[in-house]
Amino acid sequence: MGYIPSRDLVGGALRGELRAVSRLLTRAENGSAEARPALDEIFQHAGRAHIVGITGVPGSGKSTLVAKLAALIRASGRRIGIVAIDPSSPFSGGSILGDRIRMGDLAGDPGVYVRSMATRGAMGGLASGTLEAVDVLDAAGFDVVIVETVGVGQDEVDVVRATHTTVVVSAPGLGDDIQAIKAGILEIADVHVVSKCDKPDANRSIADLKSMLALGLSMAALSEGERWVVPVVATASVRDEGIADLVAAIDRHRDFLARSGEIAERRRRINERRLLRAGEEILRDEFVRQRDAKVLALLHDIDARRTSPHSAARQLLAHLNLHMSEGEPA
Repeated sequence: MGYIPSRDLVGGALRGELRAVSRLLTRAENGSAEARPALDEIFQHAGRAHIVGITGVPGSGKSTLVAKLAALIRASGRRIGIVAIDPSSPFSGGSILGDRIRMGDLAGDPGVYVRSMATRGAMGGLASGTLEAVDVLDAAGFDVVIVETVGVGQDEVDVVRATHTTVVVSAPGLGDDIQAIKAGILEIADVHVVSKCDKPDANRSIADLKSMLALGLSMAALSEGERWVVPVVATASVRDEGIADLVAAIDRHRDFLARSGEIAERRRRINERRLLRAGEEILRDEFVRQRDAKVLALLHDIDARRTSPHSAARQLLAHLNLHMSEGEPA
C-alpha cells in the first residue's frame, strides 16, 4: 500500500482503526507539515479522554507501574492509550527503550494502545509531538490516555501543563525527598506514589512524604470551596500491591475535577501552553528559513559588536512581521 495523505487517515482514526491511528502518530512525532491540517482536524474531535501524566526520577519503577496500571484500568472495561516518552538514541534519534520491551504483557488487546516516542532533544520530559499524539488517541475513542515522561529534573515538569491528573512516582532509597523539593515535584503532584514498597525503608519514605505534604497544606492559605487532598499511595508492582488503590485515587481526582469545575481551568492551562509552544515552533522554523536572507547579516553585526543579540533578535522579529503573510505555512 502506497503513501496515504494524512487527511485521508482522519476518518479511520476517528473510527478507532489502529492502522490509521499509528500512521497519524508517526506523522505527529515527525512534525510532518503535510499532517498539520489533519492534526488540526483531529484536535476538534478530542477533549473527552482523561489524560494522566506519570512522572518520577529514573529508577523509580514508572514503566512497570504503568503496565500494571493499564492492565487494571483495561479490566474495568475502559480503553487505554499510553504514550511512553523514551530517551533518544544519539545515533538514530529514535527511542532507546521501546513499547514492546516494556509493555509486552499488554500486546494483543485492541483496547490497549502503546506508543513510544523519542525526546529527540526536547526538554521538559516530553517529546515535541506528545500532545498531538494524545489528541489522536483521545479522538480515536480511548477513555484514558497515560503519558509517561522520560524522567523529571529541576526543569522537567512540563507534564503538569499537559495532563489533567499528575502522578509522581518515588522509590525508597533514591533520595527522592530531596529531589522532590529541588524539582518542585511536591507541588505538581495530584497523586503521590511510593513504588517498591516491599523494600525495608519504604515506610520511612511514605512517612516523610506525608509529613512534607501536611506541612505544605498547613502553610497554604485555604481557599474557598472544595480542596483536593493529595494522597500518598504505596505500591509494589511485582506483587500487584496498591495498584487498585492507585486506580481509585486517579478516578477520585477525575471526579473531583469534574465536580469542582477545575477541569475547565486545567484544559485552559493545557491549551495556553500549546498555543505558546506552537508559536515558538513557528518562529524557530521561520528563523531557519531566514538564515541566509537575514540571520547571517545580523550575526555579522553581532560579531562586529555593532548590535547586541537582543537588539538583533528584535530586528529579526520586525523583519518577519513584514514578510510573513497570514496563512503562510510555517
